[in-house]
Amino acid sequence: MESEKVFHNWLVTHLKNRLSRQYTEISYNLDGENKYEFEGFYPDLILKNYGMAMAVVEVETDESINAERAKHWKAISQKGVKLTLMIPEKAKSKVTGLLWDMGLAAEVAVGTYDLRVNMP
Repeated sequence: MESEKVFHNWLVTHLKNRLSRQYTEISYNLDGENKYEFEGFYPDLILKNYGMAMAVVEVETDESINAERAKHWKAISQKGVKLTLMIPEKAKSKVTGLLWDMGLAAEVAVGTYDLRVNMP
C-alpha cells in the first residue's frame, strides 16, 4: 500500500534525524533503495561510530511482518551488530512470537510506534 511506503520512509528519515546525536554516521535506505550495504544486506538504517557499524535498524509495517521477514531478521542479526526492529505497537505480540520461533527473542531489540490522530 502506498500510504505504508510513505509512512515507512518518513519514519526512517525521522529516526535518522533523531539518532544523529548518538552516532557519527548514519546511512539509510528508503523503501526499495539499495544504496548502502551492510554485510550483503540493505537495512533501513546503518548506525556507525567512527566508521564502525554499531547497529542496524529495520522499520517494519503491518504489511511487512511475516515469517519470511523473520528469516531476514535472523540472517542480519548474525552479522555481529545489534539489530533493532521498529514495529507498530499493535504488532508487538506477533513480532515477539516470530522472534521466539526464530530463537531471536533475547538478541533483537524491539521499538514500537503508534500513529494517532485526535480530531476535535
